[in-house]
Amino acid sequence: MVNSETAGTADKVRGGQLAASKGASGRPRGGGWPAVGALAAATFTVVTSEMLPVGLLTPIGRDLRVSDGTAGLTLTLTGLVAAVAAPVLTLLIGRRDRRTVLAALMAVLAAANLLAAYATGIGVLLAARVLVGIGMGGVWAIAAGLAVRLVPERRVAAATSLIFSGVAAASVLGVPAGTLVGELGGWRAAFTAMAAVCAAVGLALVVLLPPLPAAGAVRLGGVLGLLGRPPVRTGLVLVALLVTGHFAAYTYVRPVLEAVAGATPGQIGTALLAFGVAGLAGNFVSGAAAARSPRAALLGICAVLAAAVLLVPPVGGAAGFTGAAALVAAWGLAYGGVSVSTQTWLMAAAPDAREAASALFVAVFNGAIALGSLAGGRAADGWGAGGVIWLGGGLVAAALVTAAVGRGPGRAPRREAA
Repeated sequence: MVNSETAGTADKVRGGQLAASKGASGRPRGGGWPAVGALAAATFTVVTSEMLPVGLLTPIGRDLRVSDGTAGLTLTLTGLVAAVAAPVLTLLIGRRDRRTVLAALMAVLAAANLLAAYATGIGVLLAARVLVGIGMGGVWAIAAGLAVRLVPERRVAAATSLIFSGVAAASVLGVPAGTLVGELGGWRAAFTAMAAVCAAVGLALVVLLPPLPAAGAVRLGGVLGLLGRPPVRTGLVLVALLVTGHFAAYTYVRPVLEAVAGATPGQIGTALLAFGVAGLAGNFVSGAAAARSPRAALLGICAVLAAAVLLVPPVGGAAGFTGAAALVAAWGLAYGGVSVSTQTWLMAAAPDAREAASALFVAVFNGAIALGSLAGGRAADGWGAGGVIWLGGGLVAAALVTAAVGRGPGRAPRREAA
């Protein structure tokens, strides 16, 4: 994600937040870069927990005797719950210490993954995924605004980028590692390992974060009022189309690669690793581009993403796994820039209400994850592997049109030098 410094009203809003989090010397009371690193580990952990089933859908479905589409509900439900939990928890936690809240949410995630590891049926697994959604939505929403309280002002942009690098790193390391553990010890072992990681990160947050009493509270009226701004609405539509399209196809990338390219389990892990590495690069490349022009960055992202998704079946059929894997890497490069570019768009569209805009962003993003995996599941069960690709690619193409003609912000927020 990209932090911003803006003039006028935005400076007044930010100044009020900083006043509540600084000591007499005017410097942040925060825990510095170790605390920022702990938050990055938290975002890595929550996204890995959310996405863990992606590389394990086939063994989960086989063991629990359900279809790929039904197994995909483990992602649908998590995203749906997180979409509700993010704004609701932001409103409910009020002035509670953010360190305490984050540690409690990490404990919920640890328990959820452990419950999933011992699930005796799809119902128990889905209950565990509800808890994952609660933990994920809360951690993501709270972590978004903490950089300003942890490092000096000139380092806030770099700290915020580091916190959210955990999202991209989850694709590079978390999902492929979970897939590998699942191949070696079974899918239940992957969830057990994830529970241990969540507990360790929760402990790190307790040790490394300083006390973080609330600097202020987000109001419901402030969140809903942003929907009246056309650039904000356009940004949220872009988030919805891109994320729904991506997850409609990516949730079922394993069965797609197995069907169109004859990929083996080992090759699936390789393709997911390539996706993640490319996504991490895309995060930084797109972030720099979005700082100059969010619209231009998103036009490029949409074009590359739509082409990569739609070409997987024909190229995979003609060139086999190598061709399909190359397109999956291009897919990752484009999708890696979605979060930072859409967040930049929204911050530029609402520079005076960053916390409220972030709450909407997280809600729409996670709702789109749920909708995408649900729609993809129906397409997978009804139309097969080709159906999820056409659905996902079509939604991304619609995002391309929206980015081209929708009302955009006047300019991107200025990024500070690290």
